Order: sequence, then C-alpha cells, then structure tokens
Amino acid sequence: MRVMRACREMGIGTVAVYSEVDRRSLHVRYADEAVAIGPAPSRESYLNIGRVVDAARSIGAEAVHPGYGFLSENAAFARAVAEAGLTFIGPPPEAMERLGSKTAARDLAVGAGLPVVPGAQDLHGFDDVEQAAERIGLPVMLKAAAGGGGKGMRMVTAHEQLKSAWRDASSEAYNAFGDETIFMEKLIERPRHVEIQILGDRYGNLIHLGERECSLQRRHQKVMEECPSPVADEDLRRRMGETAVRLGHLAGYWNAGTAEFLVDADRNFYFLEVNARLQVEHPVTELVTGVDLVKEQIRIAAGQRLAIRQHDVVMRGAAIECRISAEDPARDFFPSPGLITAWHMPQGPGVRNDSGVYEGWRVPLDYDPLMAKLIVSGRDRAEAVARLGRALEEYEIGGLETTIPFFRQVLKNDDFLAGRLDTGLVSRIIAAAGADQPGQRVDVSSGNGTGRLTTEAQLAGILAAALEAGSGAVAGVREPGANGAGEASAWKRAGRDAQLNNWPKRNL
Repeated sequence: MRVMRACREMGIGTVAVYSEVDRRSLHVRYADEAVAIGPAPSRESYLNIGRVVDAARSIGAEAVHPGYGFLSENAAFARAVAEAGLTFIGPPPEAMERLGSKTAARDLAVGAGLPVVPGAQDLHGFDDVEQAAERIGLPVMLKAAAGGGGKGMRMVTAHEQLKSAWRDASSEAYNAFGDETIFMEKLIERPRHVEIQILGDRYGNLIHLGERECSLQRRHQKVMEECPSPVADEDLRRRMGETAVRLGHLAGYWNAGTAEFLVDADRNFYFLEVNARLQVEHPVTELVTGVDLVKEQIRIAAGQRLAIRQHDVVMRGAAIECRISAEDPARDFFPSPGLITAWHMPQGPGVRNDSGVYEGWRVPLDYDPLMAKLIVSGRDRAEAVARLGRALEEYEIGGLETTIPFFRQVLKNDDFLAGRLDTGLVSRIIAAAGADQPGQRVDVSSGNGTGRLTTEAQLAGILAAALEAGSGAVAGVREPGANGAGEASAWKRAGRDAQLNNWPKRNL
C-alpha cells in the first residue's frame, strides 16, 4: 500500500501480486491490476522468484518494487528481474551480495578498518560453533547470515544452551530465508540499536538522512522506532553517517538502504549489517527530513540523479512509529488472527497511518501479524510522545487482540519517557507487567528458550502446536488449492481462528 500510494501520486500504474489467502487483501483491491501467484505458503507464492517475475511479464509491467520482506534482499531475485527486461527498484545485485549478507558486509567493514562487534563466521557445524563460543566468550548472539527481522537469532548465556540455540537458529533461518548459514557475535550488554538511512544514485552520489533509534525490540523484532535518536548529537550523527556512506561507496551501492549499528553505554558504535532495502520504519525519517523515500527509490531506479545533497538534509522535530500487530500482549503476544469487526484509526495533527487491512478483513495465520503502523510527529520528542499517547487512545480495533495496550504501557515507563533506551527495555517492561499481574507470565525476557512460562502460557503454546499440527502437516487433511497445491480446508481454518479468539483474555 505504501509503494502503490507513491506510484499513484506519480501517475504510475500498479500491479499487485497475491497468494490465495490474500485474495481479498487491501493491496489487491487498491492496485490497478492484480495477479495470483500461488497458495498461502510463502515458498509457493511470495518467495517463488519465477512466479513473481512471470506475473510481472504477463501483465506488461516495467519495474518491480520488492517491498520490505520476502525477496526484498535477494540478489538472485534482483538478477531475475533484470534478466526479464524489468527494472528492479532497489540496489544492484552485486551491492546486495556485498552488503545484504551480514557476513559479507562484516568482511567489507573489517577490511575498511571500521568498528565491528567481535565475532565469527563460516560456521559449518556445531563443532565450529562451539569453538567460536570458547574463543569469543559468552554471552554471544547467533544470527542468520541471509536475513533479518529477528529471524534466526538466539542469545546464548550458558554453554548448555549453545547446541539447541544453534539448531533452532539454523532451522528458523532456513525456513525464513532458504539459507541455514549462521554466524556469531559477542553480545554487548544493554546496547542501543541505531541505524542510518542512506540514499544514492547510479552516478556515485550517496548521502545519509540521519539516524533512527530502533532499540525497542521484542525477541529481536523492532516494535517502536523514532527519529532522531535520543542518544545522538551532531558529532555522533556525523560519524555514524560517514561510516554508513563509506560502506555504501565500497559496495557500489545505490537506491535506499540502511546501515545498522550498536551503540554502547560510552557512545561507542559498532557496525552490524546493512539492510539492502526500504525499512518498515522508514516513515519516521520521512517525517523528520521531508524526503519521500519511496518516490526517491523510483526516480533513482528510473536513472535520475539524486536531487539532494548532504548539506540539503535538515532534520526538524521528532517522529515515533508503533507497529500495530494482531497479537495479544496479555498472553505473551500470542497470535490473535481473525475477523476485524471494527477499524477506526486516529486522526488529527501530526498523525500518519500506514495500513494494509480494513474492517471486514480476516487476519490470517500465514504471515507476519503486522496490520498497520501508527506514526506521529511533533516539534520535539516530548510533543511526539504526547501525540502518540493521544493517538493510541483514539485507535479502535474490534474482533481481535492487538499490541495497542502494550504501547500504552510503554508510554508510562520512566526510562522510555527519559529516552534511556536499550534493546532489553521492552523485555523489562513486559516482565514488570507480569509481576504486577501474577499468574499470566513469569519471564518473556529474551526468547532464547530460558524463560519459564505460567500454566496459561504453556497451555497457549500447546494449543498453538496442536493447531499447527492440525493444519495438515500431521493430519494430512488438505483441499486442492491454486496451481495444484493445497491449503488448509475452510472449516479447519475457521475452527482454528475461533479457538484462538475464544481464548480467555485479560487486560495487560
């Protein structure tokens, strides 16, 4: 929806691709044309390069925007698009290979003498993992080399956790990205996660548009972001920005991208990775800099020169984004799919809503539960925070549980209000909420398998596993679907959603 809205303002026609479960999706209804590319499983639809490219060619499209996830950082996809005579709206595949892979980007940074977190890569088995952990020293973080979004990440604080963490991270990485490669980094205690937006054209012009604070994360998945970062002054912003731009030049990068860093308590920063795509949190940068990143992506892909230079970038005010997801924060963020019976988004000064759903749409279990992004802006951080509180109170979503109550809880936290952020703050807020209401949860601090869940949470996990097994993998009950593939029968999906939505609820 975000990309198509930019296209409509530019007078460019749009074509949506969709899986069978997304047939009634908002982006399908909004596009000028739409093409089905397969059944619900992403490997048979959104991750199927051939089907996406064939859809673009069949409809006579000129360009492909890869969006935020799935194939957006896949160099093979970018090449397939170009080989089909289409324009890929993103970086060149060579730059994606140099920077889109976390391990390759790390090698590039090390070779350039840039600061990186101590770590190890080329881990081909558990023996390599074990030796690397002994050499680096615990605690460490295992990470998927081929993707992001918190997938394939596990924190290890004790040696007995190492084997299961490596096995789980590899499996999750393969399921999410088709690549089980894992690398290891030393865990920096209570770091900030700060990223730099870069933008460049084909002619060597490359700039940065300041930073975003992305420290508020749950299980390594960002939930709130803001611009500028409360920790950044002009000197830190300049140094991080120059590092990001230097990496981009070394990789021959153009179009939009994001360099991610960890910042420690002493304001030292360490390069993590480059997301070779548009980020979910890009709106906060747009509101503070006034630059429409999607339109710039399209213009750059069309061969135009970058219209702005570094000295033209001015940051004004502050912006904050919340990711509104169909999850129940009172039940350890248990998925809450189902029918949206009411949908009213906040309005008023300084409020922006980027949404992909509507009243009457049924949120499926098949994909990420993100439904919308609420973005607010103000003259400074204090006004943005106050505006966010007002907007969250105006939000009304019926029929399922959402993360809105959790964000209201965040706004009451003294550390958040003071800008004292780190990647563990969300876990501490959740743990404090659980302590205030005993019997709901004991520990959801890291998602590394060490937390102890209450009886209700255990039952919720059992229910989820039973429903997953009942979807067909074990029971084998399937109905014919598109292109000869199958998806869960309608009665089974309805029953699954009903069971999830009837699960007892309690306020956070």
